[in-house]
Amino acid sequence: MSDITSPAAEQARAAPASPAELFRVFTRLAMQGFGGVLPIAQRELVERCGWLTQAQFLELLAVGQVLPGPNIVNVALMYGDRCFGWRGALAACSGLLLLPLGVVLAATVLYQQLATQPMVAGALRGMGVVAAGLVIATGSKQLAGLKRHPLGRTVALGYALLTAALVGGLRWPMAAVVLGLGGVAMLHVAWVLRRGAAKGPR
Repeated sequence: MSDITSPAAEQARAAPASPAELFRVFTRLAMQGFGGVLPIAQRELVERCGWLTQAQFLELLAVGQVLPGPNIVNVALMYGDRCFGWRGALAACSGLLLLPLGVVLAATVLYQQLATQPMVAGALRGMGVVAAGLVIATGSKQLAGLKRHPLGRTVALGYALLTAALVGGLRWPMAAVVLGLGGVAMLHVAWVLRRGAAKGPR
């Protein structure tokens, strides 16, 4: 058989039993997401619940990053819809947003009273460093999902590094990079998959 396989062909170990379970899990992961929820989502959905494989989570995240809106909200909507249609999308998104919204509103009221305190300003600056570390940790965990990528790990990492250089180094607009380099990458993957399909079984 051809050695080019789709990561989506891999099967997760389990699936949510109901929209209520989706709501509970997404609420739990949202309340752990101090400084960023993506690392927690990866741990909960892939490692703890086994609802997604690493490759499947990476695919959902990739689509969620391209679409408008917060990445994790897009992931929740897409995964919930995949499981239970609009009910699942509503359950996952509600679990992700309802309780954290209450916490944020309460924190906003508290911050208005304490914003002038030097200790509070210092704590917020420190949390910025933690948030950056969480982003790096999430990215490093996703590297395992590139093993079975049609382009191979080296080429995929090359696209990732080029994206970082264009956006972070040269300050190119994000939309231009997504549409330009992202479009080139999609055409490259389509060409590789089509060439592998044309070769057929070995």
